Amino acid sequence: MSVSHLLVFFFAYFPGLVFSAVVTLSSIEIFTTHEWLKFTPTVYFKCNGENKTVLPDVKKKNVIYVFRGEESWQPLTNFSSKKCKRCGLYEEDKILADDVFDEWELCPSDFTAPLGKYEYISDKEFNASFLCPDCLPLSGVSTASPPVANDENLRKEKPARQRKNVAVIVVVSVLGSAILIVAAVGAFKFWQKRKREQDQARFLKLFEEGDDIEDELHLDHII
Repeated sequence: MSVSHLLVFFFAYFPGLVFSAVVTLSSIEIFTTHEWLKFTPTVYFKCNGENKTVLPDVKKKNVIYVFRGEESWQPLTNFSSKKCKRCGLYEEDKILADDVFDEWELCPSDFTAPLGKYEYISDKEFNASFLCPDCLPLSGVSTASPPVANDENLRKEKPARQRKNVAVIVVVSVLGSAILIVAAVGAFKFWQKRKREQDQARFLKLFEEGDDIEDELHLDHII
């Protein structure tokens, strides 16, 4: 069982404590900026009801920025349940209201095994990837990696399975043949017994009929 599963199990039995699944920014690339003038943009991430997180390194478009999750401005947000959050990426405006790159529902179930990674692409705006390993048990996703089959073992096991299957087929065939032979012998003996009984019955019947004819002709009184 992973550490994430243990933490979820622990906090499920101690509801007074708060479980926090931290979301960090792994990488981001913006495709455009919304400043009319040639100011350096100020890009930030924010979820409803939470403080905004400024991304100080994101200054130019068409540049991929990669992060380690240990930066001073990390994390972006966190989850304490399976409930989604309405979040977005924005750009500060010097004069009017802040510009919106995009807003969407961010959910623990978005993060997939084995690393807890989630990628969001906003057409013509930006491409970002997020990490939240602790979100996997919240969303019911297993963090265990599937077992990797060994090719050599598979090659060894295949002939063994084939030999086993052939042996089973041979045994079943022999048993089936033996049962058929026993049944045929039994049926032949039963037929022979019935035939003898029928022959004996016919012989006794003929003998009785001969006695009746002699009685009718009174042959026993003729000397």
